[in-house]
Amino acid sequence: MNYFFCGIGGIGMSAVALWLKAKGHNVSGSDRTFDNHIVNPVIDNLNQNEIRVFPQDGSGIDEQIACLVISSAIEDDNPDIIKAKSLNIPIKKRAEVLADIFHQYKGLSVSGTSGKTTITAMCGHILFKAGKNPTVLNGGILINDFGQKNQSNLIIGDSDVCVIESDESDGSIELYNPYVGIISNISLDHKPIEQLRPLFKNFASRCQAGCIFNKDCAETSALIPFAKNAKTFSLAAENNADYVATDITPTLDGISFKVNGIDSFLIVSGEHNIANALAAIAAVSYYGVDLATALEALKTFKGTKRRLEKIGTAKGVAIYDDYAHNPEKIKASIKTLSMPNTNNRLWIVFQPHGFAPTRLVKNDLIDVLSNEPAFQDIVIMPEIYYSGGTVEKNISSEDIINAVKGRGKQAFFFDNRVKIVPFIAEQVKSGDRILIMGARDASLTDFAKDILKQIEEPILS
Repeated sequence: MNYFFCGIGGIGMSAVALWLKAKGHNVSGSDRTFDNHIVNPVIDNLNQNEIRVFPQDGSGIDEQIACLVISSAIEDDNPDIIKAKSLNIPIKKRAEVLADIFHQYKGLSVSGTSGKTTITAMCGHILFKAGKNPTVLNGGILINDFGQKNQSNLIIGDSDVCVIESDESDGSIELYNPYVGIISNISLDHKPIEQLRPLFKNFASRCQAGCIFNKDCAETSALIPFAKNAKTFSLAAENNADYVATDITPTLDGISFKVNGIDSFLIVSGEHNIANALAAIAAVSYYGVDLATALEALKTFKGTKRRLEKIGTAKGVAIYDDYAHNPEKIKASIKTLSMPNTNNRLWIVFQPHGFAPTRLVKNDLIDVLSNEPAFQDIVIMPEIYYSGGTVEKNISSEDIINAVKGRGKQAFFFDNRVKIVPFIAEQVKSGDRILIMGARDASLTDFAKDILKQIEEPILS
């Protein structure tokens, strides 16, 4: 069957495209980043797997295409959609195709506002190490080697187990009927809480074998009665969860802890990653993986690309690249890298994505960027990332920075991101850390590397 993906450069779109290609289908697509000559490693991965990427002008679509797959970000006036309609080609959303794939397996679906990509990767890693040979379609590039051709957001297994992310932001979570489900947490992101509650409630009730809940989150805890065979996790012993982490101790090379009294360790830092690990441990138990096996597997888990990924160190300055884009994720990343009771600074560079999402969480962003950084830390924001399409641009990063500055923080707005590189490189000192945060924009990793290079080899004017 011939599939054409409009927006194939998206991380979620590419995983579905790669799965179809691996199963013998003909796959091609288009993407705005390709048209605009924007660096996108996903496109390189597609090319290496012999998936051709066309300009997004309708030229890649002809009578041979059996199905046009579109992302939720594609508008109706897109040339690919117009061309497909003129040829009466069926059009399906990515989530619909993913649901078709998912329901061929005994599926594990990871949902929640934060942590989905890491939990999905952890579940896949544990199941792989336990010999369950899962298929995994993830929203991030997997760092561990699973025998695939190159680093990817896809593992093709030979068992009946499949792990995916379920997205609540576009309501597509309603499409999935999981064997096992996870609800990591629920907080304000793309939709108001009032709209999120019924989505997650329905999701929990559809889980066939059981659903995992975060007892440290009141919103998720409230949904426990609606699921059968629920299991819970917590970082607080008093919450009486099924899986509890104690004795949490950050180390130079990760973080140590105990789960139900058993020692464990993660290379990836932060208490939020321990919570992610607990969710994964609970989920794989439904597939016959015991606690000791799961904890041993997690000791070798390296994380996913752009999830608090350390890019490198130059002259005593460490720089990290992170996908954090909503207040809860930003708070967790700042907390993980903060250096209290020292004179060392955390340089916090956050690029919001999308004008509508930024409007929705504006006040919470201001609170987090005002309250979480230490007094010596520096907050920097470039303008909101815009990937195209019709949108009302009535908010700016400068609005957020002015509010943060008004609360006494060192905060700076740059209308051109390029100017941030020398600004940081000229002032940073040994012992500082630099945190680059933002979603959807694949060029942020290269931006982080540019800062690292400038620190290593300053350009003299």
